[in-house]
This record gives sequence, structure tokens and C-alpha cells, in this order.
Amino acid sequence: MTSKIAVITGGGTGVGRAAALGLAADGWSVVVAGRRPEPLDETVAAMTAAGGGGDGLAVVADVSKEDDVERLFAVTVERFGRVDMLFNNAGRGGAPKPFDELTFDEWRKVVDLNLNGAFLCARAAMGQMKRQSPNGGRIINNGSISAHTPRPNSAAYTSTKHAMTGLTKSLALDGRPHGIACGQIDIGNAETPMTARMAEGVPQADGSVRAEARMAADDVGRAVVYMANLPPEANVLFMTVMATEMPFVGRG
Repeated sequence: MTSKIAVITGGGTGVGRAAALGLAADGWSVVVAGRRPEPLDETVAAMTAAGGGGDGLAVVADVSKEDDVERLFAVTVERFGRVDMLFNNAGRGGAPKPFDELTFDEWRKVVDLNLNGAFLCARAAMGQMKRQSPNGGRIINNGSISAHTPRPNSAAYTSTKHAMTGLTKSLALDGRPHGIACGQIDIGNAETPMTARMAEGVPQADGSVRAEARMAADDVGRAVVYMANLPPEANVLFMTVMATEMPFVGRG
């Protein structure tokens, strides 16, 4: 049986790497994309070591750039012939600061990567999934807990993640006639470089600064593998996976 083909953006570290390793161990061939070649190569080496029979490929690409995204999917199809799953995972946070002090350049950098990058990748993936034979596939968007509830002074990041929910719903609807499922995974405090500061203490809604519990990124990877392996007639539209003791419900 030929391996299914996954594309993972932001695949060099953190949740992206955890998902890549989980899928590779399950027999998927995985293309990992990101802006830095070294972490991508490390992910591919770890995938090979994990076994599973799939193939790995690293593609240096900035998903906020249209040409890079088109090249990413062209290289993938040239190598593997199709795309069965996209994990729209690439993203960045922003420096926490009061809304009226947020510069347009700071706002735009977050929007360009988190939202515009997700749009560009989803558009390329959907086009390929509609053209290929047999057609269809699955898109999984990384939403975040912030798709539901903001942290203080996080307007740019929170806005992109709320927008991701709208993108997920639109993709699920527009992909339906073509056998393309779309779901969203909302992650709370996975142990990645982006959340290192959580263990040291971060601002809370009541004005205090407190350390927050985190969970292993591998737990998120297993959740992505579960979503990816559902049969075409089933879909997880939204999943929340979070550290049990993190302050989310009530944000405190």
C-alpha cells in the first residue's frame, strides 16, 4: 500500500515536528516546510529513525510568500504525486503590549504568517486535492486556545486565531463537494520553544503573573495523527487538546 502524503508547515520544531514524527511512525510520507533548513533536516532525520516505511522531505519555504507556497506544493506533487493531508501549523506570536501601542508593522507580520500563510497553503492544497485522482484529502488547521479566549495584550495573535476558525468552517463547507475535509486543532500550552515563557510566568487576566502547566508536544502529535487517519466520511471539525491544569476555562 502506497503511503499517504502529508504536508506540514512549521515542521522544524515543536508541534509540527511532533506531528511529523507521529505520522512518519504511522507509515505516512511527510513533507516538512519552514524557513530554516537545519531544523527541517533534523526533523527528517528523526522521522527516518522513527521508521514506519514512509518517506521524508524538507522544503525551505516562507508560507507568507505566494511563490514559496506554490513551489512547496509543486515539489511535493513532483516527488509524491499527490497531497492527502495539509497540517496548517506555521505561526508566530507577537510581543505582548497594550493595543494602542501595537504598530501596524507588528500587526501585519503576525497576520501575514498566521492567517495569510494559512490561506495560501489551504488554497494550494485544495486545488491539488480537487485535481488529483482519486480526489479528496484533509486539511487540519492549528487554531490555538486563543481561537476561543484571548490572553491580555495579544490582539494580533488572537485575531488571527479567531479568523482561523472562520477559515476552517469555510474550507469544510467549500471542500465538501470534492471529498475534502477540514478540521481545527486548538492547542493549549504544548511544550515548544514558543511556550517556554509559560513555565516562568505569564500575565493573567487579573493582572497577576503566574507560571502555567504545559503538556508534551507528542500528545498533540498523537491527536493530529488521529484526525489525519479518519476515513473520508468522518471529520473532527474542532478538537481542543490542552494541559489539564492550564488556566483556560475562566482563564484563571
